[in-house]
Amino acid sequence: MNPRPRRLKVLQWMPNAWLTTAGPAQERSLYLTFDDGPHPEHTAPLLDLLAEHDAKASFFLIGQQIERHPELARRIAAEGHMLGNHSFSHPRFETLSLREQFEEIRRTDRLLTEINGRERHGFRPPRGVLSLPMIARCIRERRRILYWSYDSMDYSRRPATELLDAIGRHPVRAGEIVLMHDDSRLSLDLLRDLIPRWKAAGFILRALPSPG
Repeated sequence: MNPRPRRLKVLQWMPNAWLTTAGPAQERSLYLTFDDGPHPEHTAPLLDLLAEHDAKASFFLIGQQIERHPELARRIAAEGHMLGNHSFSHPRFETLSLREQFEEIRRTDRLLTEINGRERHGFRPPRGVLSLPMIARCIRERRRILYWSYDSMDYSRRPATELLDAIGRHPVRAGEIVLMHDDSRLSLDLLRDLIPRWKAAGFILRALPSPG
């Protein structure tokens, strides 16, 4: 298991203002990101753990989940984490027209704006599915795609010990964007081990800079 996606070899050559695959690396910054929330069972314990370690992160929220759990979305923002757009219903984007894809994005942006007042939010496509028309449309709309450079593979439902071993064999680097999810307990189990380990190595856990 290699946490660094093969497609990164291509994506990293795109201008950072269009498609972000790494954050600023100064002060050994590391960027935790969580997809698919907010979740009524798993998001709050993650927020508690982050607060315990004075760590910030970025949460790419699903619009339907915001509607179901608005108090959790507000808590994420209130505690200084970044809010990102992960579509409204997490569909398979490859099955939608471009118009339908962007309606998913805009619908979620409206919900996020009600929480943090920002008109536009960084977008992470469901399952990381990208197409050239989508990228071109995002560039025209000045909507930044926030991708990742390091995949924790917490969605694989493998045992935490197996994933920790893979992460240990491929250590994170300053500036990396770490993909995780807050829709299961696995990310919490991993981070209880990883956050102290990363802090001991001198990393600072930050939220991604909000897109302009």
